[in-house]
Amino acid sequence: MTADHPRPPPRRRFFALGRNELKGLFWQVLVVGIAVGVIAFLWSNTVTNLSARRITTGFAFLGREAGMPIADSLLAYNPRDTYLWAFVVGIANTLRVAVIGIVLATVLGTLIGISRLSANWLLSRLAAVYVETLRDIPLLLQLLFWYVLMQALPAARAAWRPVEGVFLSNRGLILPAIPFGPPQLWVLGTAVLGLAVFYIIRRWLIAQQMRDGKPRPAWPFALGLIVAAPAAVSLVLGVSWTIEWPQLRGFNFVGGLTLAPEYFALLIALVTYTSAFIAEIVRSGIQSVPRGQWDAANALGLRRSFMLRQIILPQALRVIVPPMTSQYLNLTKNSSLAVAIGYQDVVSVANTTLNQTGQAIEAIALIMAVFLTISLSISFFMNWYNARIALVER
Repeated sequence: MTADHPRPPPRRRFFALGRNELKGLFWQVLVVGIAVGVIAFLWSNTVTNLSARRITTGFAFLGREAGMPIADSLLAYNPRDTYLWAFVVGIANTLRVAVIGIVLATVLGTLIGISRLSANWLLSRLAAVYVETLRDIPLLLQLLFWYVLMQALPAARAAWRPVEGVFLSNRGLILPAIPFGPPQLWVLGTAVLGLAVFYIIRRWLIAQQMRDGKPRPAWPFALGLIVAAPAAVSLVLGVSWTIEWPQLRGFNFVGGLTLAPEYFALLIALVTYTSAFIAEIVRSGIQSVPRGQWDAANALGLRRSFMLRQIILPQALRVIVPPMTSQYLNLTKNSSLAVAIGYQDVVSVANTTLNQTGQAIEAIALIMAVFLTISLSISFFMNWYNARIALVER
């Protein structure tokens, strides 16, 4: 081809797929088509059956009066409230179990995981027995065991009193409490806001120190934002911080904070069961830290507690956090077993709603939406935290 006659550009081939690619595309289209067809058939069949039984669909029932009792609720509730508020109360009860359970299971599991690596033979063996025993017993059986044990406790008049002001009976665990209302919430909100501002200021102080090498104390800001500011709000609003002590009157307790037997049994079962798995995650994460880190810390004469807190655990977190996320999700989803012992979480409320209204699809869809939202929120937070502590290669 000469310079006077340049080579024409090659034609574009819009169907340049090979035989294998065409075959793979055909099967993908076929599978997607079958899935869409099955979903369309199920939807059409469901709508037809609901119409034949004169069952209306939709979420209009949420505005009707619920008429169901909820014995143990974190939020104020009355049977004359709507189904929507009953679902909100059920969600609050679920979060009440999940959030507190995650915190307690993390603390207990971390302590047991560290104990498994202890040089004390008895302590390490006891931790191993704890882990192996609780991991191998189904959670439902453990839940029923704790619930039956709570029912076998003495009556209120003969309640155990392990500490002054604390009672344990078949009515549950009764603790002293501080009455909490809007003024106390303002003080708590001020403390949380001060903590967030202090975190930002502390990061700025560290950045300034890294820039010029001059240390800047952060404790004055902590004292002002976390202690002085809430105290000032408390004084301005005249908040009362008196402790309300429980008292036995008749056949039950009055005052204080009461943890119902159903809630207490569910919390214990979830915390002990999940902590056994968290203990193994913590143990394996600590063992993943190179031995040289321990040897270097020992050579410097550092205490073992200081080594774990400042050297070993920060490095082990990069291994611990991803599987820990799965355990947090498991604990949250396992809280739905509360229906087995009568604790009225969102699943129990939805089941009662389903039986009263016949809105089975809507009730189940609400349960799925609630647990999906909670699980995605936990995953988002843990993935964000994992990204922050991840090693960044230069």
